[in-house]
Amino acid sequence: MSERFKYREDREAHNAARVRALEALLIKKGIITDRTVDTVLEYFETKMGPFNGAKIVARAWVDPDFKRRLIEDTPKAIAELDLPDGMAGAEGEHMRAVANAPGIHNLIICTLCSCYPWPVLGLPPYWYKDPTFRSRAAREPRAVLAEFGLPISEEVEVKVWDSSAQIRWFVVPERPAGTESLSEMELEALVTPEAMMGVAVAKAA
Repeated sequence: MSERFKYREDREAHNAARVRALEALLIKKGIITDRTVDTVLEYFETKMGPFNGAKIVARAWVDPDFKRRLIEDTPKAIAELDLPDGMAGAEGEHMRAVANAPGIHNLIICTLCSCYPWPVLGLPPYWYKDPTFRSRAAREPRAVLAEFGLPISEEVEVKVWDSSAQIRWFVVPERPAGTESLSEMELEALVTPEAMMGVAVAKAA
């Protein structure tokens, strides 16, 4: 990843300290309890996250009809799968999927803030919220992708999709070559949040 989108090494510790101080203040004022934050974190660690997106993508890889339905009506297709309750809520409202294909590469951004399909991708990374990333990815997506280690040939069209409160996009990456013998569960392990954002591609293990 480009140095442009990296942060100071103690960012996590610094932010964690601020969160603990805010949590302590809210508990003291009786606004939340000492379990509130843990409950929310557990929800996104076990119920809503990129493991859901991996299941969706793997199914699209093995089932062309499902992939077609996923692109045509994403929420309806997702509802076919045995996924946790709440996929349509908690930042999952109005999700839309777009599929990479030979000659087409899709990139997801949010120029306004950091709208993101949490149920299928988890919580957004720091750099996704970075004003520099948001503005440059809209203007020069090839250059930004190259800085992520993903140079895109000029023969390939790059489509940039701008998420918002109305539509939250995610990418169905191309299935890696040489994975024909893998099971659907094995394919899930090849799907990363970065590939579903379009800043990387899925790769065979």
